[in-house]
Amino acid sequence: MKRSPAPAPVWLRDLAGAWIFYSVLPAWPGIQPRFERIARFAPWVGLVLGGLQALLWALLQNRVPLLAQVALVLAAALLLTGGLHMDGAMDTADGLAAGERLLEAMEDSRVGASGAQALALLLLLRAAGLAILGPLAPAGLVWAAVWGRLAPLVAMARFPYLRSEGSAGFHRRHWAGLVLELLPTLVLLALLLPLSWLWPWLWLWPWPPLVLAGLLPALLVPLGLGRRLGGHSGDSYGACVEWVEALALLLSALLLVLLRSAGPAAG
Repeated sequence: MKRSPAPAPVWLRDLAGAWIFYSVLPAWPGIQPRFERIARFAPWVGLVLGGLQALLWALLQNRVPLLAQVALVLAAALLLTGGLHMDGAMDTADGLAAGERLLEAMEDSRVGASGAQALALLLLLRAAGLAILGPLAPAGLVWAAVWGRLAPLVAMARFPYLRSEGSAGFHRRHWAGLVLELLPTLVLLALLLPLSWLWPWLWLWPWPPLVLAGLLPALLVPLGLGRRLGGHSGDSYGACVEWVEALALLLSALLLVLLRSAGPAAG
């Protein structure tokens, strides 16, 4: 009698669920995804998405004008996620501008002026960071994608969920505590940080200030948005991802400028 294969462990099913939920990449064969504690694996998916953007940047390097290179990588970032997080960032901006009608504005599928401005600002900030980073942009893309997806974990741990029956409420319902939810991210960082010192050619680059540039936004953005909104929702989780990614790229670029200007002075 042929025995059926053993079911995949729960953590692997959650990882497969995160892969489907946070990206448009093909689903994994042979693993039944689960959608309960997927947020803990979002930084792992971010590593893949950032790596694909980094690969595209490297392939385009010195083959197309810089403006086209930046635009194509920004387009790839949106396509790889299906615009999931950007949609949340735009809805959150509309909600912040609506005052007491905050939740109503965030639920409205129509984009308001504040949402359109948030879209433009986020794209411009990311474009500026990438243009300044130049050949080091692949590293910035990888780290920004990881830090950006750490931010919602901070939001989930610190603030209540705004909607009683929101589509992202399952994150809070299955929340196991910050330590356990952060564990996969800590494992990921434990693997990446040593590599960033030993093998800079892996696009993870060896300068600690640049590697950690996204950590501060990953902490401050969810805290700031949570205080403004009085909590978080699926839209604001997406806003955290987008704003942290944009600020991480920009801070990395500014730190690079400071390091380069300090080099001749130190000499």
